[in-house]
Amino acid sequence: MGDPKFPRRTYDTPSHPWKGERIKEETELVKQYGLKNKRELWKAKSIIRNFRRQSRNLQARIRYGEEQAKFETKNLLTRCGRMGLLPMDGSTLDDVLGLGAESILNRRLQTLIFNKGLSGTVNQARQYIVHGHISVAGRMVTIPGYLVSRAEEDKIEFNPRSPISDDQHPMRMTKRKAAEATAAAAAAKEEKLKIPKKILKEKEIAEVVAEKPGEDVGALEFEEPDSESKEGS
Repeated sequence: MGDPKFPRRTYDTPSHPWKGERIKEETELVKQYGLKNKRELWKAKSIIRNFRRQSRNLQARIRYGEEQAKFETKNLLTRCGRMGLLPMDGSTLDDVLGLGAESILNRRLQTLIFNKGLSGTVNQARQYIVHGHISVAGRMVTIPGYLVSRAEEDKIEFNPRSPISDDQHPMRMTKRKAAEATAAAAAAKEEKLKIPKKILKEKEIAEVVAEKPGEDVGALEFEEPDSESKEGS
């Protein structure tokens, strides 16, 4: 049974810890999803591993015609649907076998906050959660690895008691908004730097009249010469 002060580990570590390909893959996932360490990734893999194990066992029992297996299959698919791992309707046990660690990582509260645009980076999303700035269905959640169900997905918002809930708070300038602001500033700068049109100078008009006596010089417009050409003249 063990000591309640020291609960048993709820995840499995890699059986071959020094494989280069696996280490590289895990490192990329940790960086992509903003995980604290690989332990969080191993927990996600253990959850998927349990679902896949149940699916294989149920498929074998269904082939033997066990009625209880059909009932358990329905419960497993319903659970995966509520968690947002699979569609609510039309899923099969083969779909459960196709799940990967990314399926769980995409349901983490930290990932959903970033995907919804409430934070500029995935690491900032983790900071918001740990500091108590996020609420789910009216409850403050401080666990970045909290698995958000399908029903709770649309109820993720800033904690009303948090100062960041104010739209004018500087931290609300997300990465996407910052990119839009930068693009708008660049467009305004480009518009400002456009060279205006002006009427030809007297010397230039004289040259045009000499070449084309019948030309209407009042209708001619040319770009203003740049500063370098002005200095040269």
